[in-house]
Amino acid sequence: MATRTITTACHGNGMKDGRGGKWANAALQNGYSHHNDCMPHDEYVKWQRDCLTEMMRIIPEDGAIFYNHKWRVQGGLLQDRQDIVSDFPVRQIIIWKRKGGLNFNAGYFLPTYEVIYLIAKPKFKLSTKANAHGDVWDFTQEMNNEHPAAFPVNLIDRIVSATDAKIVLDPFMGSGTTAISALNFKRDYIGIDISPEYCEMARKRIKQHQAQVKLW
Repeated sequence: MATRTITTACHGNGMKDGRGGKWANAALQNGYSHHNDCMPHDEYVKWQRDCLTEMMRIIPEDGAIFYNHKWRVQGGLLQDRQDIVSDFPVRQIIIWKRKGGLNFNAGYFLPTYEVIYLIAKPKFKLSTKANAHGDVWDFTQEMNNEHPAAFPVNLIDRIVSATDAKIVLDPFMGSGTTAISALNFKRDYIGIDISPEYCEMARKRIKQHQAQVKLW
């Protein structure tokens, strides 16, 4: 069975937390035009754990999930997302040093990184030479994307190229960055998003990328 790698990013719990930076250029600054993801914390945690459980169910024994979730300070305390990832087989935590951003809270220093949990089935292995990369990845955040929380393509390229996955699934596809990276490495992809606007945005980006590849 072909290895499937899932790259997923959900920032959830709404967007109204005083952030600036890349959000300022977003077409949908509050995340979704027709969906309210400002759910109670316990409900949100259950939803994310249910998502991870389903991902673990569908990947084979040599598959893995690369799960990005921003740590936040809420109520004066750090939420490190252990309430979401506990009891899942987290093999490694990768630090994405993304730089940039603005901080409107004098209670803590400017956050400049996010974490990516490598949640792996027992037989998962990195592709040849991929283990030479360290666990701190320096990629500047995407600033010119209409999606408010888009990954830089180079970041997803690092993930996809580090695996032998034949199919890449992103259940929070957003603007389609994961699909573009999958195409870069001639992998099949499946992208899912609840927002019709983001699905259309992804389709346009993918079409433009495919046209550029043909020109090369």
